[in-house]
Amino acid sequence: MKVTSEIFRAYDIRGIADKDFNKEFAYHLGKAYALSLVPGQKVSVGYDCRLTSLKYAKALEKGLLESGLHVINIGMCPTPLLYFSIFNDNLDGGIMITGSHNPSEYNGFKICLGKKSLHGEEIQELKKVIEKEKYRDAKGSVTKREKPIVDSYIEHLHKRFPLLLQNKDLNRNIKVVIDSGNGTAALVAPKLIKSFGFKTCELFSEVDGTFPNHHPDPSIEENLISLIHWVLEEQADVGIAYDGDADRIGVVNEGGEIIWGDTLLTLFAQEIFKQKKSVTVIGEVKCSNSLYEVIKNMGGKAIMWKTGHSFIKDKLREENADIAGEMSGHIFFKDRYFGYDDALYASCRLLEILIHSNKKLSDHTKDYPKYYSTPEIRVPSDDHQKFKIVASLKKHFSKDYPIISIDGIRIQFGDGWGLIRPSNTQPILVMRFEAKTPERLIELQNKVEAALKTL
Repeated sequence: MKVTSEIFRAYDIRGIADKDFNKEFAYHLGKAYALSLVPGQKVSVGYDCRLTSLKYAKALEKGLLESGLHVINIGMCPTPLLYFSIFNDNLDGGIMITGSHNPSEYNGFKICLGKKSLHGEEIQELKKVIEKEKYRDAKGSVTKREKPIVDSYIEHLHKRFPLLLQNKDLNRNIKVVIDSGNGTAALVAPKLIKSFGFKTCELFSEVDGTFPNHHPDPSIEENLISLIHWVLEEQADVGIAYDGDADRIGVVNEGGEIIWGDTLLTLFAQEIFKQKKSVTVIGEVKCSNSLYEVIKNMGGKAIMWKTGHSFIKDKLREENADIAGEMSGHIFFKDRYFGYDDALYASCRLLEILIHSNKKLSDHTKDYPKYYSTPEIRVPSDDHQKFKIVASLKKHFSKDYPIISIDGIRIQFGDGWGLIRPSNTQPILVMRFEAKTPERLIELQNKVEAALKTL
């Protein structure tokens, strides 16, 4: 089968639905994936609320069944619940059909073999198998879980957070605004948070794959405008937003201030330090120096790593770390959890902090080292050219400054840094800048952008 090479990305398969791939591709993907397993092994299939997801799930399932696998169809759900099905039910793998945080015209496939998310060469190997079309023919079977995955998941989190469950009366003093963004978080988040007794104000809880109210990516400030408004309007203690498949969390404090992913990671790590003498934390190249400084000052180990959920999960296992996170709002808890990115679980950890401390969320973060930074700056770039551009900028700046090249380039200016990296999920360059003063921040940004314009 002829395929579009660009859809095979660093840690998943993703592209424009019914343009870059179609139902036939999903069927072939199922056949190709099945070759990594033996007939009779069990895999789960879930899908998000995008308009093309159900038909891709059916086609994928057909390919898996015709290759001898036992398929457990868990239906429409957030991505973390697909991961949960693999860990909790001890399955041999699973595939989630989701466009994640991408615009509504996108879709894709997040693929797990065993409890590991495929990435890099493993994704490219699937491409080679599909192109050859040398598959296995065998008769498989399909079942649905006896209990809906959402019910099993919520019951599991009740066991993970017994004190939250026991303190329902106390929890009613906390008001939470929940922005599900019309994504699959709406199937779980309101029910989960209410089950612990918290007062809630719901935004956009109607599942709608066109995402009519705002784009479901909480790492972009404009997508949090409604959440900020209603946190202030309701005088709420916290606002929580999710991306389209609920593996990214966005948080707003009681004053309407956005708590970005690296700050949130710092807060969670501090709480883990209260229970452990030594804590290992993994951040990524977009994270603030503040994160790394706080962890170091507490006597912990802070590791900077590549952006991307599959890369981070691998590093988490390799380092036996307690927690990891990304600026985008992916938070990975190994401490008291399975080690995958789950924004719903992260919500419970955040609410646990608030209910046990009797402090406002802003009080928890006010003493972190102060830096000035830009949000993610996304520059459109051809999927082929973006890598060449980063290579050229590395050559240019490495003459005068140290470069961290774990993922793209992070130029170390001494009193700040500038990051340029090619996105692994979209045809864009991602940039971010940080400095100790607003004036220096502008200087660093201008310096890098001027070099970019010459290419």
